[in-house]
Amino acid sequence: MAPDLTSKQQRILQYLRENAATKTYFKSRLIGQELGMTAKEVGSNITALQEGDYDIEIEKWGYSSSTTWKVNA
Repeated sequence: MAPDLTSKQQRILQYLRENAATKTYFKSRLIGQELGMTAKEVGSNITALQEGDYDIEIEKWGYSSSTTWKVNA
């Protein structure tokens, strides 16, 4: 794990890494439900993952009923 990330960011990154092999699109609301966070917490923390140099690419994709993120591992 990257030491410059908060614990929430590390949990989100780990979740995306584990699930990106079988899924491409993730909703903030559903990530939050899995990790015990709000959709807003996921959205604000995923931005740091977008800007960092990690082994996944994250792109904001849509906004209907929760922000959707496109993830490529």
